[in-house]
Amino acid sequence: MEEFFQNIYRVGTIRLNHWDYSWPAMYYVTICTNNRECCLGEVRNGQVYMSGIGNIMFEELIKTPQLRPYVMLDDFIVMPNHVHIIFVLKDKDFGKTGRDTARHVSTVRKFGYAQPKSLSSIIASFKSAVANRCHKNNLDFQWQSNYYEHVIRDYEDLGRIREYIAHNPINWENDHNNPINIKS
Repeated sequence: MEEFFQNIYRVGTIRLNHWDYSWPAMYYVTICTNNRECCLGEVRNGQVYMSGIGNIMFEELIKTPQLRPYVMLDDFIVMPNHVHIIFVLKDKDFGKTGRDTARHVSTVRKFGYAQPKSLSSIIASFKSAVANRCHKNNLDFQWQSNYYEHVIRDYEDLGRIREYIAHNPINWENDHNNPINIKS
């Protein structure tokens, strides 16, 4: 396929090249609905009111640490067409040497599948659980295929992100994810 498009449509990754996304750290994640459809709820007077789909998404998010004891939720906000989450991946023992881990990370990058207990596998499981519950309840719902992530580097970075999350509903009118601000 790459030969056909000659890498013209290849989108570069924003992921850190030498970072293993299963390493213990804090990760800031934004996941959007398909076509940024406002199906998770609505914002009125700086408050988010979740829809049925938004409630399902919230319930599945809250279950994440119960299903995956190596994950904690630090902070999050559900918006009409996206969710911001700070995931904390706790230290865990994979029973591998450094060389085994490096080889595994190399294999994951080469073939593009999610490493177990990594940020991408956590997000894939979460997105799948939400979509499956919606479909079982005959709710038309899809996620955007990818997500935005950021490795939180220090307390200043964490504070800035927490503040952004806290003020997201108040700033919804100017949010770049708000459909009224998206240029066609």
